[in-house]
Amino acid sequence: MQVLQMQMEVRADPAEVGRARKWARSRLAGSGIGVDEPLADTLILLISELVTNAVVHTGCPGVLRMLFPGASGTPGAVTHPRAGIVRVEVTDNSARPPRQRCAHGDDTGGRGLELVEGLADRWGWQPEGAGKRIWCEIDRGSSPLTRWSGAFEPQHAVTNRA
Repeated sequence: MQVLQMQMEVRADPAEVGRARKWARSRLAGSGIGVDEPLADTLILLISELVTNAVVHTGCPGVLRMLFPGASGTPGAVTHPRAGIVRVEVTDNSARPPRQRCAHGDDTGGRGLELVEGLADRWGWQPEGAGKRIWCEIDRGSSPLTRWSGAFEPQHAVTNRA
């Protein structure tokens, strides 16, 4: 199975979150995911949350990467052992691990990783060089209701729903 990989560099600026959403939406058509599919909206929200964490909470630049199942021979495709998996990754230069916060009532922040937990089939992070990589995956065949059903179960800190 081949995987189409696309990436963009993200500056340490909160305005990059909007640019990342726009960039990702423009790349969906080439991935085989229609911009009107529910999966597209889910991916855009996940990208928004992960890029926000990278630029707002670390103050570091990063790299956003999207990996889509693709046809053999697709330009930019790399071999991937898990067919049907859409993966979003954000790397940054901060070694500080992501921390899931508990937002209350009218709090305007603190829900990002909770959303990632609820929308992705799996997510996690690992150290990479001087920084880290945080990632999430969606199984193209799973439904949003299936993903949300386990959203508030206790999970492991480093990798979730593996």
